[in-house]
Amino acid sequence: MLTEILPLGFELDTIAIAGASLWSLALYLAFSPISEWVIQQLNRWFNFAERSLYTSQSEFEKTRKARESQNAFYASLFSIVPFLVIGALLNWGVEISLGRSWSISMGILACMGCGVYELGRRDGGSSGE
Repeated sequence: MLTEILPLGFELDTIAIAGASLWSLALYLAFSPISEWVIQQLNRWFNFAERSLYTSQSEFEKTRKARESQNAFYASLFSIVPFLVIGALLNWGVEISLGRSWSISMGILACMGCGVYELGRRDGGSSGE
């Protein structure tokens, strides 16, 4: 179906996409404080960049709440990109070193391990209060 829509013929390596996605999810879970920092920085940058588009203060203040909510949404979406890039590199490294059959398996194991780590980190943080 995709080849009917697009005239150019190209193949998608579904194993590489799945492996990179699993590794990026594992990294996103393992480094959740860093992902929150990335979201905050992107949100700050989006708000700053959008402020420069307005010439009058009253025009800027009219739709401020909606624009800040929209920028927070975009920041959370774009915060995934660095983890996807690093996840793709990790998946490629596992494919090169251990073989293609291990890339998905190691990604699943990494997701489970990092998910348990994140649950323990959050539980440890909440019990210390």
